[in-house]
Amino acid sequence: MNNSHEAAYYELLADGEIACRLCPQRCRIAAGKSGFCKTRINRDGKLEVRNFGRVSSIGLDPIEKKPLYHYFPGKPILSVGTIGCNLACRFCQNWHISREEAPTRLITPAELADMAEKSHEAEDNIGVAYTYSEPGVWYEFLRETMPLIRERGLKNVMVTNAFLEPEPWRDLLKWTDAANIDLKGFDADFYRRYCSGKHEPVLNNIKEAVGIHLELTTLLIPGANDRPDQIEKMARWIAEIDPEIPWHLSRYYPNYRMTTPATPIATMEEALDVAKKYLKYVYLGNVGRNNHTYCPECGNIVIERNGFQTRIFNKNICRECGKKLRIITA
Repeated sequence: MNNSHEAAYYELLADGEIACRLCPQRCRIAAGKSGFCKTRINRDGKLEVRNFGRVSSIGLDPIEKKPLYHYFPGKPILSVGTIGCNLACRFCQNWHISREEAPTRLITPAELADMAEKSHEAEDNIGVAYTYSEPGVWYEFLRETMPLIRERGLKNVMVTNAFLEPEPWRDLLKWTDAANIDLKGFDADFYRRYCSGKHEPVLNNIKEAVGIHLELTTLLIPGANDRPDQIEKMARWIAEIDPEIPWHLSRYYPNYRMTTPATPIATMEEALDVAKKYLKYVYLGNVGRNNHTYCPECGNIVIERNGFQTRIFNKNICRECGKKLRIITA
């Protein structure tokens, strides 16, 4: 397989540098150099992608691991990731593939689609999740792969930071069935200090994604984005878009360049109580509880989760009051 592939969304500048227009980093890339994400290189006046077809991780995961709780609960999904990222989060849990050079193997879009189809036939896999690292910097590979997945009647899922320019973001959304978006914080200072990015493009892209199945995740970091007033602002903003968007509040543990102690359980539970004032479905991650789905009308349990073991009662209809919940089931 020839791994040389021209990038999309760039322009050649008069001085020989290249302006990348894929994400809001808006890199100016000198000859022979790579951009912020480390996946796009200026080679002889052409922007080439270094990660087309390069897979760092692949495996069959429960859909709940993405996490997606209201999208085919209990089903597996083929999960695949590349290298590189257009943010540099100090707390990154997958830093060895997002910011470093990890081992990879090559795969074509057709080979991945064939793998997903065989997995569907053998293990009831629902499709492909582009995850582990940031799928946005794998744009060219996704753009060729996602239509092939659709052709086979399978689903495309993105687990993403949503830090893309509007045009490529909208283009990927056309082929995306569901997404979990990281809402890492809710102000410019947090994104700048902790992620080397900007928050406004993410907020705009979340709004743009409301036409697909959407869930959000926020990693709560002590002293950074875990104050009750910060949680309330985020919850109110999400509710203004749609109060039925599931929000996953995930417990932080020290990783990569962050040595702050793990988020206290009490902080997680307080955040849960605040968020539930505005949103119908709020879950705690990395805590071991508060993972069940309850009917927002009568409080009866609809989906029971213990780890990644899922028990669904009466699909997406409450057994007690008959309310139909906006949960996509097989």
